[in-house]
Amino acid sequence: MQRNQVTTKKENGKGRFGKAKKFVTGACCAGYMAFASMPATVFAASAGPASITQPLDNLKTIVISVIGAVGVIILAKNVMEFAQAYQQQDSSTMNSALKGVVAGIMMAGISTVLTFLGF
Repeated sequence: MQRNQVTTKKENGKGRFGKAKKFVTGACCAGYMAFASMPATVFAASAGPASITQPLDNLKTIVISVIGAVGVIILAKNVMEFAQAYQQQDSSTMNSALKGVVAGIMMAGISTVLTFLGF
């Protein structure tokens, strides 16, 4: 009969470490609740959102400037090609050069267009 009672106490959690387990569980829960309810101090800069978006604005400015510079180079190259094709009366090269001139103008003017649109 003695053996049966020990097995029942162990199954119910009231064995050798039953009280200690309950105490540790309660202490952990109380500690977690106390830690979770404490206010957290946040040390953040008061610079506003401009400090976060400034690197992206710098990158946008660099990319637009590079596109504008490449556009000026393409424009100059195609103007020279058009002048040579006009001198030689080569209509297919003139057509191709005019397309390049338009593309160069578009690329060179991209910064002005984006500024006008508010970017």
